[in-house]
Order: sequence, then structure tokens, then C-alpha cells
Amino acid sequence: MGKNVVSDEEEEFEVKDEYEREHVDGHRGGRDIDDDEEDEEAEEGQDEYEKDGFVVDDVDEEERADSDEERQRKKKRKKKENYTLDEDDYELLKDNNITIPHWKQSKKFKRLKKAQEVSEEPCGLSDKEEMFGSEKGGRTAKEKLKQSLFGDDEGAPLEDIAEEDEQAEDEEDGDIGEEDELDDFIVDEENEHGAPPKGGKQPKKGGNRRAPGVSLSVMQEAHEIFGDVDELLQLRKRDLDSSEWRERKLEDEFEPIVLSEKYMTEEDEQIRELDIPERMQMYEEITGSPPLDDSIIEESNWIHGQLQSGTVPLFGNRGMGTAKEGGDLSIEKVDVMRFLDLLHVQKLDIPFIAMYRKGECLSLLKDPEQPEDDDENQDKNEKTPTLKWHKVLWAIQDLDRKWLLLQKRKSALQSYYNKRFEEESQLVYDVTRLNLNQQLFESIMKSLKAAGSEREVDDVDSKFNLHFPPGKVGLDEGQYKRPKRKSLYSICSKAGLWVVASKFGYSSEQFGLQLSLDTMRNDELEDPKETPEEMASNFTCSMFETPHAVLKGARHMAAVEISCEPCVRKHVRSNFMDHAVVSTCPTPGGNVVIDSSHQFLGVKWLREKPLSAFDDAQWLLIQKAEEEKLLQVTIKMPERDLEKLINEFNEYYLSDSVSKSAQLWNEQRKLILQDALFGFLTPSLTKEARSLLTSRAKNLLLMEYGKVLWNKVSVGPYQRKDTDINSDEEAAPRVMACCWGPGKPATTFVMLDSSGEVLDVLYTGSLTLRSQNVDDQHRKKNDQERVLKFMTDHQPHVIVLGAMNISCTRLKEDIYEIIFKIVEENPRDVGHEMDGLSIVYGDESLPRLYENSRISSDQLPGQSGIVKRAVALGRYLQNPLAMISTLCGPRREILSWKLSSLENFLKPDEKYGMIEQVLVDVANQVGVDVNLAISHEWLFAPLQFISGLGPRKAASLQRSLVRAGAIFTRKDFVTVHGLGKKVFVNSVGFLRVRRSGLAASSSHFIDFLDDTRIHPESYGLAQELAKDVYDEDIRADTNDDDDDALEMAIEHVRNRPRILKGLDVDLYASGKNRENKIETFYDIKRELMQGFQDWRKRYEEPSQDDEFYMISGETEETPAEGRIVQATVRRVQGQKAICVLESGLTGILMKEDYSDDWREAELSDRLHEGDILTCKIKSIQKNRYQVFLVCRESEMRSNQHQYVRHLDPYYHEEQSRLSRQDNARKEKELAKKHFKPRMIVHPHFQNITLDEAKEFLSDKDPGQSIISPSSHGPSHLILTLKVYDGVYAHKDIVEGGKEHKDITSLLRIGKSLKIGEDTFEDLDEVMDRYVDPLVSHLKGMLSYRKFRKGTKAEVDELLRIEKSENPMRIVYCLSISHEHPGTFILTYIKSTNAHHQCIGLYPKGFKFRNRMFEDIDQLVAYFQRHIDDPRSTQFLRSIPARVPM
Repeated sequence: MGKNVVSDEEEEFEVKDEYEREHVDGHRGGRDIDDDEEDEEAEEGQDEYEKDGFVVDDVDEEERADSDEERQRKKKRKKKENYTLDEDDYELLKDNNITIPHWKQSKKFKRLKKAQEVSEEPCGLSDKEEMFGSEKGGRTAKEKLKQSLFGDDEGAPLEDIAEEDEQAEDEEDGDIGEEDELDDFIVDEENEHGAPPKGGKQPKKGGNRRAPGVSLSVMQEAHEIFGDVDELLQLRKRDLDSSEWRERKLEDEFEPIVLSEKYMTEEDEQIRELDIPERMQMYEEITGSPPLDDSIIEESNWIHGQLQSGTVPLFGNRGMGTAKEGGDLSIEKVDVMRFLDLLHVQKLDIPFIAMYRKGECLSLLKDPEQPEDDDENQDKNEKTPTLKWHKVLWAIQDLDRKWLLLQKRKSALQSYYNKRFEEESQLVYDVTRLNLNQQLFESIMKSLKAAGSEREVDDVDSKFNLHFPPGKVGLDEGQYKRPKRKSLYSICSKAGLWVVASKFGYSSEQFGLQLSLDTMRNDELEDPKETPEEMASNFTCSMFETPHAVLKGARHMAAVEISCEPCVRKHVRSNFMDHAVVSTCPTPGGNVVIDSSHQFLGVKWLREKPLSAFDDAQWLLIQKAEEEKLLQVTIKMPERDLEKLINEFNEYYLSDSVSKSAQLWNEQRKLILQDALFGFLTPSLTKEARSLLTSRAKNLLLMEYGKVLWNKVSVGPYQRKDTDINSDEEAAPRVMACCWGPGKPATTFVMLDSSGEVLDVLYTGSLTLRSQNVDDQHRKKNDQERVLKFMTDHQPHVIVLGAMNISCTRLKEDIYEIIFKIVEENPRDVGHEMDGLSIVYGDESLPRLYENSRISSDQLPGQSGIVKRAVALGRYLQNPLAMISTLCGPRREILSWKLSSLENFLKPDEKYGMIEQVLVDVANQVGVDVNLAISHEWLFAPLQFISGLGPRKAASLQRSLVRAGAIFTRKDFVTVHGLGKKVFVNSVGFLRVRRSGLAASSSHFIDFLDDTRIHPESYGLAQELAKDVYDEDIRADTNDDDDDALEMAIEHVRNRPRILKGLDVDLYASGKNRENKIETFYDIKRELMQGFQDWRKRYEEPSQDDEFYMISGETEETPAEGRIVQATVRRVQGQKAICVLESGLTGILMKEDYSDDWREAELSDRLHEGDILTCKIKSIQKNRYQVFLVCRESEMRSNQHQYVRHLDPYYHEEQSRLSRQDNARKEKELAKKHFKPRMIVHPHFQNITLDEAKEFLSDKDPGQSIISPSSHGPSHLILTLKVYDGVYAHKDIVEGGKEHKDITSLLRIGKSLKIGEDTFEDLDEVMDRYVDPLVSHLKGMLSYRKFRKGTKAEVDELLRIEKSENPMRIVYCLSISHEHPGTFILTYIKSTNAHHQCIGLYPKGFKFRNRMFEDIDQLVAYFQRHIDDPRSTQFLRSIPARVPM
């Protein structure tokens, strides 16, 4: 039956129909339904009265059926009513044990809609509601509430749940006030297997069922024609695959991002199911499946060349990827080939290759940063192995990715070039041009095949697109025809100038081959007999009307062809990259911004630094400064190298002939070379150089980032002083973790067992109190007692204290005080484990990330943030690898862990790639104790980094293991837990199966070899070696190879490791004719002596420097000696001032370090509490967390770059600019010294300088004002009023009635304020009585009809023009006085000269000729009457002393 779709109108009619019946039925049933309930029911569908077949009065319905649609709906409803009974009838039949179907029409319809996946939602319900309805059946309001409180009951089949819900509805119809919105979803129908529903209910054949989206009338017609359509619908339902049904429901229920985070998408399922290492699958998604043919030889040659050339920086500070560094590696090409075969053909992961196939690629495992001794085998026997970062293997994998992508691109371009050349050949009819195109195409294809880098492929592509530009897109292809911009080259080519271009001499390809010395210059270049002008005159046209224009166009063509020639570009690129230099200088803005403490100071003035000298991330700083328009950066070749390149060009391109014609042609050729080199090649290569510098700097920064992470994650657990490192007993200590709290939250102690699980939590709010108050002391003592009991109860092995701030140093002292108290007063309470109990500082940066992560809420539900932080702090001490891996979940919280000051230049994916690389190497060499992790979820975190696994496969394996509870043999990973064969081979050697967790108490046999790094593929070799050593030790030859004998041999060897120490592995392997297994035998010997020995570095307590940096929050760069810092004075004590730096460190400023004239006055007279000083760090006392400061002017001027630890040797600053910068800096520092912030709170007051006040008012309207501290001292304020744009008046406010007992009293506002002769009580009164009237008069002046804008000279000129127009009148106007802000100028002209008189602005009005006027009109009237008075001769320049403001 076809799938019909209901129209929007039909749906609307049906809903409205249901609503109308519901509305009427509701009133007839005597219900009180408010409007909101009616609206809800209108959206949700039919109510219970409609469902039980209640027939509504025809009278009511006829009154509403005013349209054809209404009548048709009524007709449909009557038809439906024929198939339903009244609810009372159903109850009567039920009482007599007669069961017939009870149709619930709305549920039925919507259930069918769901089954057939109709996209429209039924009656306003969401997708989620629809899914739940179809899954669980409709629920009553009571059941819905129960579900929200207690969740769904599990175990009942879907059909049973639906059945029970239906019965409950039938029984409670009369009791429940309103129907649940999900009731519409239930329908009595056959279950998914075709069986009738439970309870004996049979669907009524031929009932009024309809398909979703089909109107009732159409459904009725179909029933009349075809009979019962239920069978068709049931057949359709059976076709739906149940697994797809479940997946669709999952996607409907959850947002895509949630499914992605939980790895529950279809793609994730495919990755889980496919038996290929997960990271390899992700890798091949990008590169495609690697070719398995002979191309592996070509690839290994390319990779070997890349490594030997040093283009890949591998070892951080050792270099930036130089040829010397590449040579140091001593990598063998055959090892690269074997590695690629293992990776691509055998599908083996890098950790597996490094551990179990090392014999096949030994040269790739050497690390020049860790030189091995001469007696390598001696080391293997005696020395404990260390973790190795297999940088070369990871670099080869990265080069492999680049190679595969390069081949992929070359293959795609090859196909495109062939197709495009065929199209172009069909459009060209000129034989000469056709032959030329054929030669060009063959040359391009040859160059494409030889291209060995992305740059070279780009060169080939640009040449192809030059000669064979993309064709036009036809409209018949269904694409829009895009307007195409024609290049000058194509215009010249269409005009036939390519013929002229070919006459200049060598083609671009010939020239390139000669430059690269692939061909020698055998024949002499023949010059045309004609001159260039004569030749060009034959090709003039409408586009190129003169021979000069023709030559210009032909030269352009030749220059473009040369610049696009791959051989030429390769040669010039090599020269450019070898000799180009970088220079920087600041922009005017940068010169001001980049001061002595700025991040960009070290790159402010670089002079001609070669590209090869950039051996760190410095270029990224230059690039950022340039983006912020603080630096100007130039990249160019030095003149001597450029001259050499030009001469080389001339040698191979110019003619040696001396004829006049040859000279003319050579002039043209020189112009071509000039244009090609400076117009095209140099700009293009400058961009390439920038890109190369960026890529190289990022690679170096990424290696440094990885190195910092490696140093953190490769550290082992804290070792108890009484525990041998080789002990098999619990290696992790019991940890008491402490996080300092300011009070809310309180300082918190958390006790962790040796597995990292929380045993107890203690909050202490008063432990760090320093008050002498009796109550405070009592609370502190109480907390000390509680901590004492906490420690004696739990007997920790170590205490870790989060290093957060200076307060933590005092907290450490308090805890030590408690420990001493235990030892002195209760020595018997001190267990053996607490002997020598130490407190170590821990870095809180990672625990804070854990505290705010989602995983912490999952692992520690209900715990407060500070408890989560403390748990992470303790667990990090127990197992750094597991704790760091915990934050590598789907949300990648680990990316927020700041490991480098420049890491913001790296993209998140780049950082995570390096994190994954480091963690994969560490996790596989450490291994995962599976049984222990089953019992302690957080220890499963490193599982995703195990070889062959990944987040998806690891999560699936973890769920399977947790369900099983324990694992007793490695074989179970395949047989029970579903690992594929290849994934099992890759991963099993790194998964420990031992008696830990729940398996510790089990009687199951566990093979000793399963708790070693020996791979199951080598169990036979291990058993053979153990048996041989056993036989040799007991001097017997049992010739018994049964399992018991082998187990006995292994047991014997394990318990007597001394007998293995004397085994000569080389001699043993040669005796067995297994020299190829020497590396494997060494590993077997080591693991039999001690299985899964921890290769991580021993934990070392933080050094004094480490503690200083953790507690102060500083880094090695920030508090360097000689650095300029801001310090705030806290108190002055005789000969020294105690200051605090922005980081919280204490600063000491001695009297003799304050100023050069320090003997003239006491320090307390010059410095006060709250003063802000610009100082230089003189020395640092890290053990006391304080610095000594100096701010003498002579010291501040000298040794400007002393604090820059490694000043670039190419740094050269221009002295003229330096002196200007020094002057500006001095003025700035001087202003800061004199500026004293005031303790005043008022809307119109701000703690800013006078210049900052002007800047603040600059964009405000005239009349705006601000009050700020005065430079005259703490007893003065200054009122700044904006009179006009660029004109500011200042008025001094003198404070009175101040107390002088301390600096705080001085900085508060005075009890009285005086402006001139007027006195005010506070700033509010100043604003009301002084400023507001002043502003009112100011605005009156600015809006006056005779007011003119401009300077005095501009206003004079305006009046002269007005006077010339009205010579018989006395013209006058008012204007602003720019020379005396706060006054106005009255300017008038009686005859020819302009006269000026001053008008003062006061709160009472305007002062003119010593008279006060309340408004301007009075003043002007007075002026007009007394214009000829003697006082009118008073000029503006004679009264500056009387300016009011």
C-alpha cells in the first residue's frame, strides 16, 4: 500500500474536530475546565469522553457546522461512532467475562504514524515525547509523576507495559481529572512478531484503522474497495528491522552532540566492530587506505630523505630540524621500509612495534638525547629500563600521512589534467599551438610525477592552470555560470602575443633546466634578425595598438611563464630560503605599547636575522605583533645574494652576441627577468617563507609542549620511604590530601586509600587563624584536635598540600605542628607507616580542571568542589598517568591545562595530537592492571591509550570487563570480551592480568606470564627459556614438556631471579639458532625476573624553585631579576618599606634603594601606605617568597635589558628611538610616583590623573564634569569641566578639617570643601550649588543666537565678512576662549578692527566689566548701551588674572 501524506489542512480539521467534541463533552460531564486546560487538551488530542464513544448532541454540532468542511467532519465522526461502544457497555461486558477490543483511536493513529516514520509531529508533541510514547505506552498523570520520581521499572516487555498502562487508564478514567498528554500513543495491535497482544484481546477486523497521513474519508473508501487493510499495515510493520528501529529511537531521544560524546553514533559502532586498531582507522579516514604495492619502497626513500635532511624537528632544544641533526639519527632506510610494512600491511600499532618488533627497526628506536653506553647488552642485563618517547616512529607516521595525502592529491590532479587537456585539444585547431600544448602537457605530467612536496605540486598546478585554465561551466550541467575574470596573460595569449613571447629566446622550461643544471647550454642563443620593435609591429591589434604595447604584453607573458616554471621556482626557492633575512621595527603605536615589560620586547628590533636562525617559537610572537599592528616585518634577500641570483639569471637567459639587434633583445630579456623576479617570484616566496616559519615554529613549540607533558606524565607514584621500589605489594601510598580554603569553602582534608578511593573527609575552617582572640584560638585548637584524630585514625603515608598561595606555607607549618604534637604526646598512636611522615606540595592546576569537569561529578557524585580537587591532588600523587588520562575524555578538559606560555598559538587538535602521542607511549610501557581497574573506575582512564584500542573500543571493553567483575586469563579478551584478533594482538601485551581487585580473593588459576610484558605469541619462547634455565639449575633433563613441568620451571625461575642474571642471552639465542629473536629473549629474561616493573622516573619532591613558582603563581620568566614591576606600599618601617607585588609576593624596598638622594630625608616622609611604585627587581629570596626592589632613577635607567635572559644576538635598537622611548617612560613613571589614589566613593569621582580625566571627557558632551585627585597633595581635589571640544576648565577644591594621624585618614575626603570663596560640606553640595548652575549658564551661552564656533582668529574672520555685508552696522558675537578655558570672548567691529572683551563664567551668572549678569540677554543689552564707555577699550590680554576657572 503506498505511503500517503496527509495535508496540513486535513490535519488541522481533524485536530479541530477532536477539540470541539472535547469542549462540548467536557461541559456535559460537569467538569470545571479552565481556559489553560482547554488549550492544552486542544493540542494534545482527544480526551477520555471521546475515547469511550460518547455521542455529542447533534443540536450543538449543527450549530457549529456552518461550512462544508464542518459537515464533512461530522459525517466522518458518525462513521467512526459506528465502530465504538459506550464506556458503560465495555464495563458491563467486562463484568460478564466477555472481552472485545476497546479502540483508542487517537493512540492508534499516532502509533501508526510513528511506525511508518511520518515526519510530522502529532498535535504539537515533541520528538522525545513521541518516542517515549511509542516505547512505553501512554501513562496517566499519576504514573507520569511516579516515573519522574522513581524512573521506569525494568524487566517488563514492551507489550506488557503498554497493556498494563491501558488497563490502568480504563479503570481510572472516571477518577482522573485530565488525561495524560502521552495517552494518544497507545494502540491495541499485534506485537512486532505478529502475535496478538496479551490478555486475549483480538483486534477487530475491518475496524476504522487508518494509515498516518490519510484522511478518514480516503481510509473508508479504501476499506470499501479492498476490504481489511490491517493485514497490509501489519506486513509493512514486519518489514521494519528491529535494530534500525532501536537506532532511530536513540537518535530521536538524544542530541547528536550527546551521542557523539558517548561514542554512540553509527560511525562509532562501525569503528568498534571493525577489527583494526582504532587510531589506525581514524588515521586512514584522512589518508585513505594505504597502497600495498611496490610504492612502499618509493615512500621509504622519501621519508628517509626527509629525516636525513632534518626538516622534521625531533629533539626540541637540540636544534630546529637541521641536516646535522638528521645525520645524527643514523636511520637506516631498510628499517623505515620494515616499519611501513608493519604499520600498513600487518596493521600493527606503534607501541606494539616499539615493544615487540624492535629487532626489525632498531635504528628507529635510538634517541640521541639518551645516549647509550658502549656495552649495550650489559645495560639490558643490569640497568632498569626507562620510558622511551619514540619520537622517530611518530615522526615517520606523520611523514607517512603527508606522503599518502601527497599521492592522493597527485593522483587526483593527474586525472583532472588528462581530462582538461583532452577538452582543450578539441578546441585548438592551430597545429603549431597544438604541438606546443602537447609538449607543455608532457612536461607538466613529468614534473607532477617528480614532485616530492606540496610546494612542488603547487608549482606544477600553477603552471598547468596558466596554460590550461579551467574551462567554462555549461548551463546544461545544472550549475550557474559564474562571471570569470580574465587575466592579462590570457588576454595577451588570445591576441597571439605568445608568438612574440616565444621569440625572446629560451622557453621557461629550457631556462629552468639550465638553472637547475639538468641540461648544459650547448648551442648559442640565436637572436632574431629583426629588432624587437620591428617584430612587434606585425602583431598590433585593437587591444595592443603600438609595438611598445605588444612588447609589454609579450614580456608579461614570458615573465609569468618563467615565474610559474617549477624548475625555476625550485631553484629560486632554495636560494631564497637559504639567504633570506627577517627584520622588525615597531610601528608608532608599537613604539609606545611595547615597553620594558612587554611580551614583544625581545622581537621589537631585529636586524637581518636569517630564516635558519629561528630555532624556537619566536616567529609566532613576531607574527602576532604584526597582526596587532605593533611591528613592521620585512623578509628579503640581502643585496649581495640578490645580485648574485640576478647575475645567474642573466648568464642563462641573455645572449652572448654583441650586435646591436642582440643588445636590443637583451634589454627586453633583462626587463622580463626583472619582472619575473621582483614582480612574481619574490612576493610569492616571501609568503612561502612566512608559512614555512610559522609551520616550523609551531612544530618546535609542539615538541616543547610535549616535552613538558612527558616530564609530568612519566613520573611514577610517590614511593614510601620503607617500601622497596620492586615490591609487589601495594605500591601506591595512602594519601591525605589537603586544599587550603578561605573559609567558604573551608580548608579541607581528604583521606584516600592506596587505590585512590575516598575514605573520609574533614573540613577545618579555623585551622589557619592567626588572631589572638580567645574565641578564635579556641576554634583553632578544636580544629587541630580534629586533624590530629583524623591522622591517627587513618595513618597516612604522605600528606600532599595544594600549593595555591602564600597562606599554604603557614598551613604547612600548622600541619607539621600537629604531627609533632602526635609524636610528642601520643607516640603509641603513630603507626609504622607514619614514620618519617612528610608533607609535599602539589600543583593545583590539574586538580582544578578535574574539579570543574563532568567526569568528577560522575566519579564523585554529591561531593563538593574542594573535595573533588583534593581527591585529584591525592590521586595525582598516586598515579599521575591515570589522573592525567582521566581528563582526556570526549570533552578534552586536558587542553585547558597550561603547559606552555605560548600554547595559545597551537590549535586544540594540534595540542591533543601531541597529548595522545605522549600518553600512548607512556601508557603502553606502564601497562594497565585490568582487575584493579575493574574495582576502581578511575584507573581505567589510560585504557583508551593502549595499543590497538581507542576511546570507543576501550569504553566497550571496560563495560564488558565491569560486567564480568574479573578476568583470569588474557585469552578471555577474545573469547569473552569480544576483542578482534588484530586488536587483541596489538593490545594484549600491555594489559596485566594479576591477582588484584576482586580477583585477589579468587581461587582461579592465573598464569604468571599474564602478569608480564611478554606477549602471548612469545609464551612458547618464555617457557622454553625458563625450562632450559631450570634444567641447568637442577642439573637434570626431564624431557617433560607438559604444562605442569613448564609451570614449575617458570615458578622456579621467578622465585630465583639470580639464576637468570647470569644467562648470556646472545649465546643462548645463537645456540638456539634464533639470532633474530635476541631482542625478544632480552625482554623475556627481564620480565621473568620481574614482571611489569615500573619504568617511570622516581617521584621527587618539589625543589625550592618549584615550590616558589607553584605558590607565587609566577613562572621562570616573570619574576626575573632586573624586571620592571609595579609595587604597592603596605607599610613603612624606618629604613625600609614593605610592598606587595601584583602576584602577591612581598617586596622589600630599602631606604638606599628608593632614590639617589636617599640621605636627605626620611623614607617615612616620602612614602605612605597605598603609594604605587614602579620598581626593578634587585634580587629574589625564593625560600622566603619575597623580592628586594630598587627604584633609584639611575638604576632604572641602566641595564635596560638585564632582565631579558636570552637577548637575541640579532637585536639592535635604534638609539634615537630609544632616547624618545626613555623620555616617555620617565614621564609616565614620574606621573605614577606623584599620583596618590584617594579613598572617596562618589558617582562623579574617579581615581585618575588629569590627563586621564581629559581623555575620559573627550567623547562626552560639553557640560560634563569629573572630580579627581590633585597633584598638589592629599588635601586637594580638582574639578574638570568640559567647556567645549578640546577645551577643559579646571578648578581647585581645597579640603579642610582632615585628621593627620595616619595615611588612611589623609586619603579620605575632608569635612569641608572650598572653591574660591565658597565653602561646601560634601561633593553632593559641590555638584548642586556650584557645578549644576555653572553648566546651566554654559549651555545657555553655547545655544545663544550670537554664539559662534571656532578660534579667536576664525571668529574675527567671520565678523569681517559680516561687516562687509553690513558696513553700516556694528557687528558682534560671542565665542569660546581657547587660551583661557572657562571664559568667553565678546568680539565686535565698529569700523575696521576687531575688539575683544572677556566674559567670566560663574555659578551666579556671567561677569562682564566687573558686573554680574544673570543671563546673556541682560549682558548684551548692557554692552549695546555702553559700547562707547572708556572700559570698552579693555582687551582680553589685559585680564588673564581674573579668569574664573
